[in-house]
Amino acid sequence: MRRTTLLLPLIAAAVHSAWAQAQSSTPATLPEVIVTGNPLGSDLFELAAPASVLQGEELFRRRRSTLGETLDGLPGVATTGFGPNSSRPVIRGLDGDRIRILQNGTGVLDASSLSFDHAVAIDPLVIERAEVVRGPAALFYGGSAVGGVVNVIDNRIPQMAIRGVSGRVEARSGGAEREQAVAGVFEIGNGSLALHADLYSRDTDDLKIKGFARSARQRAADPQPVEAAGTLPNSASRSDGGAFGLSHTWADGYIGISRSEFNSRYGTVAEPTVTIDMQSSRWDLAGEVRALNGPLTALKFKAGKTDYDHVELDAGVPATRFRNKGYDMHLEATHRKLGPLQGAIGLQVTDFDFSALGAEAFVPTTNTSSRAGFFYEEFTAGKVKVSFGGRHERSEVSSAGGGVVPFGGVAPRFDPAQTRDFSANSGALGAVWSLTPGLALAVNGAYTERAPTYYELYANGPHAATGVYEVGNSAFGKEKSKSLDLALRMKSGKHSGSIGVFQNRFDNFITLFNTGNTRGADGELNPPDAGDGTSLNTGEEILPEFAYRAVPARFRGIESEGRFRLMEGGGTLDLLLNASYVRANDASTGQPLPRIAPWRYGAGLDYRRDRMGARLDAVIVESQGRVAAGELPTDGYTLLNASVSYRLPAPGVRLEAFLRGINLLDEEARNHVSFLKDVAPMGRRSAQIGVRGQF
Repeated sequence: MRRTTLLLPLIAAAVHSAWAQAQSSTPATLPEVIVTGNPLGSDLFELAAPASVLQGEELFRRRRSTLGETLDGLPGVATTGFGPNSSRPVIRGLDGDRIRILQNGTGVLDASSLSFDHAVAIDPLVIERAEVVRGPAALFYGGSAVGGVVNVIDNRIPQMAIRGVSGRVEARSGGAEREQAVAGVFEIGNGSLALHADLYSRDTDDLKIKGFARSARQRAADPQPVEAAGTLPNSASRSDGGAFGLSHTWADGYIGISRSEFNSRYGTVAEPTVTIDMQSSRWDLAGEVRALNGPLTALKFKAGKTDYDHVELDAGVPATRFRNKGYDMHLEATHRKLGPLQGAIGLQVTDFDFSALGAEAFVPTTNTSSRAGFFYEEFTAGKVKVSFGGRHERSEVSSAGGGVVPFGGVAPRFDPAQTRDFSANSGALGAVWSLTPGLALAVNGAYTERAPTYYELYANGPHAATGVYEVGNSAFGKEKSKSLDLALRMKSGKHSGSIGVFQNRFDNFITLFNTGNTRGADGELNPPDAGDGTSLNTGEEILPEFAYRAVPARFRGIESEGRFRLMEGGGTLDLLLNASYVRANDASTGQPLPRIAPWRYGAGLDYRRDRMGARLDAVIVESQGRVAAGELPTDGYTLLNASVSYRLPAPGVRLEAFLRGINLLDEEARNHVSFLKDVAPMGRRSAQIGVRGQF
C-alpha cells in the first residue's frame, strides 16, 4: 500500500486545484459525446448507465495489437492478457460470455469467449471508435451482456454522405513485441454513393520480457531445470485483413453492404509448440430510414453473417479445429412521442452453429438460437431524466452428442444429444438528476436473466489452454442477477469527471471450480499416476478436474475518472486521473472469486502547443493477495509511459509522427486477471515510433 499512500495526497491536491480553476474560469465547453448504443442517441453526461468512448487521437494513442489491450485502463476495464496475441476485455471482474462484443452493433461470432487463447476477430488498426457500456446492457443485447458491452465502429458501411476522397494511413514499429504494422482506410463518394475500403497487416516477434517467464512463486512451487528468460517463447504473430463496403445515402437515411476478412496466425504461449491459424469472413448489411410519417419516426436494421474457422497446429500438424458459423440481426423502430414518452422497440435474432473437431475438443457440436423483443422509453420531469425498458428472450441450446477425435472420428464423450430451452426476462430503470448546471447524479438499476452457454452446459474434455479437464452441467437453469449503479458526474468548460459505485448480485453465478479430482485426457476419473504426470492405465496426461457450478456471488466496486484543464495560453496542459476497484466473492462462503483485478490508479499530464504534443502517464497497480483457492497472489507494479508527437507540415494532409516510451521503469508486471500471469509477464521497457496521415 506504500504506493497508494504516496499517490493519494498528490491526486487530492491536483483535483482541488483543478476544481478551483473550474469554478473561477469559463473556458470553452467540451463537445458532446454521443453513445450510439442508446437507440435514441445520448450524450455520455445524460446516459443513466456508465459508459466510455474511445475515438480520435486518444484511440490513436492507445491502439494496441488486441482489442483487450487497447481498452485496458478505461474505468472498470481490464484484459484477459493471454499473452500478447489474445486479449479480451474484462469489465468489472466479468469476462467471457458475460461481455458482449459487437462490430457496428451486431455480434462478433468467433470463439474468443470459449477460451482465453482464442483471439477476438477484430483488429484495432482499422476501427474508428470503441464504445464501452459498463454493467448490465442486456436490455438491447441479451443476457450475455450482463457484464457490459463493447461496440467497435469501423464505418465499413458509410452512414453519411461522402463527397470526394478521404482516408488515413497509419504505420508503427517497435514495442516489446517488435511490432511492424501498417493500415490504410480509404473512402470516396459523390454525395449519394459511398465506397469504403481498408487494408492492414501486422507482424510481431516473441515478446521481450524482464527476467524469467515464470514468476518467482511459480518457480518455487514447480521448479524446472530449463527456464525461459528475456523473451516469451511462442508469442510471435502475423495477421492481415481488410474490407470493402458500399452504401447509398440520402438526406434521411442510408442502405449498404460490406464484406470483411480477418486472418491471424499466432503462438498460444501456454503451449510452446502450438500455434493458431485463424480466418474469419463476414458479410454485413445495414440501413436506416429517418423522418418517417405515422407512428414511427425512424427504422434501423443491421445484420451480420460470419463464417469463422481456426485450426490449432501442434508442431505444424493440425490437431483441433474450431468453427462458428451463424448470423445476428437487429431491428429497431423509434416511435413518435406518446405524451412525455420517447422511445424505441426492437427485435433481435441470433443463430450460430459451433463445432470443435479433434482430440482436444472439450465441447460437442452445438446450435444456439435466440429470438428476442425489447422496448426502451425515456421522459424528462423537471431536472430528472428517467429511462426504463424491458426484454423478453427465448433461446434454445442443442448438443449433437457423440464426441470427436482428429477431424471426423466419433467417440461417446458428449452423449447423449440434448436440447435445452430457456425463456429469459430482463429490465432496467435509470435516472439522471441535474443538481446544478454541469453537475448530475445518475442511478441505474437492472434485473437480468442469462441462459447458460453451450460450454457451461455441455463441456466434457481436456482444455489445453488452461491445463484442466472441464465438465459442464446440462441441468443448469437461468443465471439471475440484480445490479445497482450510482455515479456523480461533473462537466464545466474543459473540466469533466465522475465517481461512482456499483454492486451486482447473482443468485446462481456459473463459474469453474476445482473439484479436487483428476482426469486423464481421455476422461478417466482419478487415474493412477505413472510417476510422470500420465495415467498408468492409458498413458494419457493427467489433469485437474474443473467443473462448472452455480453459486451465489456478489461483485462491488468503485470507478472514477477526470480530466482537468490546468493551463491555457502558450499551450494547454490537462491533468488526467482515474481509479478502479472491484471486489468479488462467493456470497455463500465469502471466498474470493478467481482472477479479480486489484486496485488500480492512474495519473497523467497531457500538454499540447501548436504542432507539438507530449504526454506522461503513470499507472499504479496494487498487489493482489485476495485470491481464490489454488490461485497464486501477484505483486504490485508501477507502469510509466511517455510519448511525444509532432504534426509535420504537409499540404492537404494532416501528417503526425510520434515516439512512445513504454514501461520506462522496466518493471516486471503480471496481470492478475490473466490465466497466464505466472508464466507470461507483460513486456519489458521498450520504444515505439509511428506516423499517421489523414487526408
